[in-house]
Amino acid sequence: MDSDTPPRGDKGFDLGARLRAIRDGRGLSQRELAKRAGVTNSTISLIEQNRVSPSVSSLKKVLDGIPMTLAEFFTPPSGGPTQLFFPADEMAQMSFGDLSLTSIGGRGEGRDIHLMLEHYQPGGDTGQDMITYPGEEAGLVLEGEIEVTVGDQVRRLVAGDGYHIDTGVPHRFRNPSQGPARVVSASTNALILKGNRRP
Repeated sequence: MDSDTPPRGDKGFDLGARLRAIRDGRGLSQRELAKRAGVTNSTISLIEQNRVSPSVSSLKKVLDGIPMTLAEFFTPPSGGPTQLFFPADEMAQMSFGDLSLTSIGGRGEGRDIHLMLEHYQPGGDTGQDMITYPGEEAGLVLEGEIEVTVGDQVRRLVAGDGYHIDTGVPHRFRNPSQGPARVVSASTNALILKGNRRP
């Protein structure tokens, strides 16, 4: 867990209540979900009580135990036709301590690409654990500085720099600077869309 800041988005998304409702809806006890996810019972309890703000990788690990993707977690299915335009106040906002994400387009069924606006506060990152999922991701640093780790390669990128990575290679993003950083990224078969289904 990365922060004691309650994990609520700009629109008051209650991460803990959402996790509890999904867990209850699937008939899972905290103990069973913890076992499936490979975390402690107290981790599940603290998240559900909004007493900790999990990193992206930590929340992803918990959701893999359900199983459920981050996109399914943050954007419940609408049941309606695929949306084409997204006013700012309708975009899904996710907050993970010093990292906040804006999902542009949610998890629209049948979509092969996912666009995100990522805000990293100083020291903000995607978590201690490296992220892996099949696909590709490309991004452009709009403001500040981001350290991108892909396998054993580490590169600091500044505003105007970009990246294009194979997301099947373990990777991580971190803001090592004293100022905020913003990145716009596009992913295929994205973690946020389809999850990390490890064999």
